Amino acid sequence: MADEARPAATIEVLPVIKCRGRVERLAVAPGEAVGACSLERLAVTHEGIVGERHAGFTRPADVRVPWFPRGEPIHNERHLSIVSLEELAVIAGRLGIERVEPEWLGANLAVSGIPDFTFIPRGTRLFFPSGAVLAVTDQNAPCRIAGGEVERNLPAGHEGLALKFAPAAKRLRGVVAYVDRPGELAIGDTIEVRVPEQWLWRG
Repeated sequence: MADEARPAATIEVLPVIKCRGRVERLAVAPGEAVGACSLERLAVTHEGIVGERHAGFTRPADVRVPWFPRGEPIHNERHLSIVSLEELAVIAGRLGIERVEPEWLGANLAVSGIPDFTFIPRGTRLFFPSGAVLAVTDQNAPCRIAGGEVERNLPAGHEGLALKFAPAAKRLRGVVAYVDRPGELAIGDTIEVRVPEQWLWRG
């Protein structure tokens, strides 16, 4: 019976990985706006960012969670949107433009120095010097709304980017996270990244 409870030989368990990154940009997206306002420091609570459009212990179910009725209150695991400056540079290159700013995407936090950032798995913790901890819950899927904001911030001659953005930003749009422990984030902070054990379960 004990042998039957052991993982199948085909399941590989990868050990905990630790690395470091850096806080490069901070921003808040007030109201229903996609764009965000830049800050030097940002306080986070168990409800997220006070006054920010994604704050709260719950959020209404949307197209991302089709297994719930639309609008039904569910646990909020999307307090913050986090992007990588290195990945934004790749998106800009694919779109043939000079840059994509984190604020255009409504990102609360832009980081650098974390390889393949959008692929850090669920359950990864980001530790900040203040004691704040963010828990990653999912990749952030690119959409036409964010693409429209990118297009709006560029000069004439870049029409059509709203539609091109989603394929260009696929698997590069960063992640969403909730606040595991309150504290303060500041530009220049070193981020201690702890990726949990990983495995692929096939059932």
